[in-house]
Amino acid sequence: MKLEKLISALHKDNMANPVHLERVSDPCVGIGAIRCNGGLVKPGDLFVAMRGEKADGHDFIAQAVQQGAVAVVAQKPVDVPKTVALLVTEDSRRALAALAACFFGHPWRSLKIVGITGTNAKTTVSFLVESVLAHSGFSTGVIGTVNVRFGGRVFPSSMTTPESLDLTALLDEMRLAGVTHVVMEVSSHALAQGRVRFVEFDAGVFTNLSQDHLDYHENLQDYFACKRKLFVEQPPNRTKGPMAAVINRDDPFGGQLCAQVRAEPCEPVICTGFSAGCQVRGEGVVAGVTGVSGTVRTPEGDFFVRSPLVGRHNFENILSAAGACLALGIEPEKIREGLEALSCVPGRLERVESETSRHIFVDYCHTPQAVEKVLEALKDISPGRIITVLGCGGDRDRTKRPLMGEAAAKASHLLVITSDNPRTENPQAIIEEILPGVARHLEPFCKENPKGYLVEPDRAAAISLAINACEPGDTLLIAGKGHEDYQIIGSTKRHFDDREEARKALAKLEGMPAGQNNKGSDPCGA
Repeated sequence: MKLEKLISALHKDNMANPVHLERVSDPCVGIGAIRCNGGLVKPGDLFVAMRGEKADGHDFIAQAVQQGAVAVVAQKPVDVPKTVALLVTEDSRRALAALAACFFGHPWRSLKIVGITGTNAKTTVSFLVESVLAHSGFSTGVIGTVNVRFGGRVFPSSMTTPESLDLTALLDEMRLAGVTHVVMEVSSHALAQGRVRFVEFDAGVFTNLSQDHLDYHENLQDYFACKRKLFVEQPPNRTKGPMAAVINRDDPFGGQLCAQVRAEPCEPVICTGFSAGCQVRGEGVVAGVTGVSGTVRTPEGDFFVRSPLVGRHNFENILSAAGACLALGIEPEKIREGLEALSCVPGRLERVESETSRHIFVDYCHTPQAVEKVLEALKDISPGRIITVLGCGGDRDRTKRPLMGEAAAKASHLLVITSDNPRTENPQAIIEEILPGVARHLEPFCKENPKGYLVEPDRAAAISLAINACEPGDTLLIAGKGHEDYQIIGSTKRHFDDREEARKALAKLEGMPAGQNNKGSDPCGA
């Protein structure tokens, strides 16, 4: 692609992100690729220098030029050879999104795209929508926390929503592979940084909002303002009609959002929930140890759905998915079939089978509200005690640690406090910040006090301890890491899977091979 076409794309976005300085010796020079990693630059590439949390791309401009970059986009004037085009803009990250959109030909215009945002349940809703689309005969791609998958291929996911350049390239690859519909989880970081600024969504879904990522956002209102961008900030030069907004109105922030997006640019606005007035409403919900069932009432017709997903909160997710699929024009019967076909979601109340009536679940819940909701769901279906294994991630929002401890302590008979991904923090220091919330509801466990808490920093040992304490009829929740198959200690990522550790401990307890008690290592098939 010629450089002048990419420059034109930047000028079209000039009102929001002015190009202050432009020095171009040859506007007709061909651009082979766009890069934001100086180490990947090849002759003929355009390099975009962005300021990140850990590194500044401007420090790699000289390397990029040495490796053959013919054009550079920066946020400040820099010295480059006269033969290298230089564009200076206020926001390199937004410029990258505009350049990627132009370079790959706006692939979203050939795709139906559902964007899902919220603190919790993005992954579950994405799996539900994917299942409905697949059962409706569409070729579907998914971009999310667990992985990226389309056309029978699965790729690891390094972040919930990729950087704009990687995201646009991925959507273009999906388009070329014949994908018709894409389901995408959209993080608050992605919205704040403009990674999806030019993506034309057909439907946006808001699941809920509670405290998380306050190491990045100033406060909860700032966090909400970022989530809100998906619905109120439409891409410049949008070619599609208005985006449908599917919003969980029963969530307090969802109620606010419903009121705010009644007018364009969102149409229609589909409110979901259990309360009167919701266009997609749940009734007669029954939650049990084998799943959840109930009636979904919609403007297009009602249907009864029986899902293997556990917990009443998952019926909220079913309603969100149903709303998104209705917005895409899928008929209720097809929606029901697709919802019922999903057997489980990796790491989201994923069951680890026990031969002795122990109910063991692994869940990704890593916010106070998520811990509370999951334990409420398990309390409703558990015939025995609730045992929980809980840790908090290092180098992340510290203010939620005592709140997570409190949420777990309130609902548990026995709480085992351990490490999550400590990263560069001392695991014991993290635990010390969890304990104040725990101490408000539980005391240290002992024989005389069978309801209480224990501390075991080694996560494998903590899981083993909890399983050995679990008796037939009890329910064990291993919280925090869910689908993750690693643990980050310092800067080292080592293999670690809560599900595998649970199976090992069960095998010792129940006297059977570790792989036998779960019919394979990945029952969710993700």
